[in-house]
Amino acid sequence: MRRIKLSFFVLGLAQLVAIQSPARAEQTAVPTIEEQRDLRYIEGAEYADGRDRLDLFMPVGATATPVVLFLHGGGLLIGDKQQGGALAKALVPRGIGVVASNYRLSPDVAHPAHAQDAAAAFAWTVRNIATYGGDPKRIYLAGHSAGAYLATLLSFDDSYLAKVGQSPSAIRGTIAISPFLDVEEVAPSRPKSVWGSDVAIWRTASPSRYLGPGKPPLLFVYADGDDQWRRDQIEQAAAALEAAGQETVETIEIADRNHLSIIERLVETNDPASARIADFILKPKQAGND
Repeated sequence: MRRIKLSFFVLGLAQLVAIQSPARAEQTAVPTIEEQRDLRYIEGAEYADGRDRLDLFMPVGATATPVVLFLHGGGLLIGDKQQGGALAKALVPRGIGVVASNYRLSPDVAHPAHAQDAAAAFAWTVRNIATYGGDPKRIYLAGHSAGAYLATLLSFDDSYLAKVGQSPSAIRGTIAISPFLDVEEVAPSRPKSVWGSDVAIWRTASPSRYLGPGKPPLLFVYADGDDQWRRDQIEQAAAALEAAGQETVETIEIADRNHLSIIERLVETNDPASARIADFILKPKQAGND
């Protein structure tokens, strides 16, 4: 079983922080995006560092527009909603809205708090997105790295959304960008402040424990430069889902990318990852909540 060396993991997190904020020149370059910043998705929470807040990016004049709720990466230890700006710059000009949400981080909280916050952000989006021109029946759940882990966990284990009055059937599709899916493999080399040291908790926290039919349509996007253990987890999960009868499971490996550049370079013209994500959202298909 492969393990992540903590020294490399910490280095990767530090690099991820460096790409959270889009360049200043880009922030005013797309006048077709209407932004709403720091909306509270849990009334009365007042989490430190705005962890109860999200940003909303919509096409100007949006009406019944599909929307992606994006959860940032950072190992459940660092990062913030600014990472969603890259996805918004790639998707909003294509007619797709983006909600980029914060969530609480370890060591301030431990599992399942991260997933509970993600579920609350999804419930807020379902309840409120029509006010901003979005279609509550076309909400996609997405994330990068740890955020993709949360997106798949909410999509596979219905207990999180059930507690906020929702279900995975409300997810039009799930877009997991370079996720990890097996906490039992990842947790031993991560800080114990994230999932603790109870193997039973690691198991129930693993999306890989819930592979089967009836999940929302899935798109796994990963880099040819992602660590082999991560690529193995994705490929094995996709194969298991297909074997179990899951109707829609798509995977794409992006060439000449690594774990960080796959999200950083979404804004580039003709980026294959953003093109595939947009196609997954816009093409007529599946959606059990039609």
